[in-house]
Amino acid sequence: MIRVLIADDQALLVGALSALLELEDDITVVATCDRGDDVADAVRLHDVDVALLDIEMPGRTGLQLAGDLADSPCKVVIVTTFGRPGYLRTALEAGASGFMVKDAPPEQLADAVRKAHAGLRVVDPTVAEESLFTPPSPLTSREVEVAREALSGAEIKEIASILHLSPGTVRNHLSSIMAKTNTTNRYAAARLAEEKGWL
Repeated sequence: MIRVLIADDQALLVGALSALLELEDDITVVATCDRGDDVADAVRLHDVDVALLDIEMPGRTGLQLAGDLADSPCKVVIVTTFGRPGYLRTALEAGASGFMVKDAPPEQLADAVRKAHAGLRVVDPTVAEESLFTPPSPLTSREVEVAREALSGAEIKEIASILHLSPGTVRNHLSSIMAKTNTTNRYAAARLAEEKGWL
């Protein structure tokens, strides 16, 4: 049996995915989480083979968790509403084995679990095709951190404190992010970066 964990902060979706996967003879859902910061412990506790993770969750995102679990035997498949090429690239670079959108047919999800468990990569074909024609994120890893904090509405001094940077360095990063996104303020820049899947 392939032991699966589902992490998503939408309880209805978790229930639906669990019910669908439990119909398969070779798959069992052994754990669910509604917060990203509960996933790593649950993976260890339940000896999970494949974790199906949403991108946006409280605590830690699915993209962060793909990196956290990269060295574990557990395979990660991102299952998201946001089929953006930037998210696909970030997920695969972090070590995810798969990337599926939530409106995929149910049999594709079970197939993705089996393929990930077998050590194969599985990617939604529409997102994969789109990513071939979309340039990679121009943001540095530090700019991504700054943009995430700016997206939350944090002021420059607050961002500086959180990231252990000087306010001047934060301003420089924000200026660079605005130039790269062709926007006029930090919130618009961060929002556009999020929409493109760069965060």
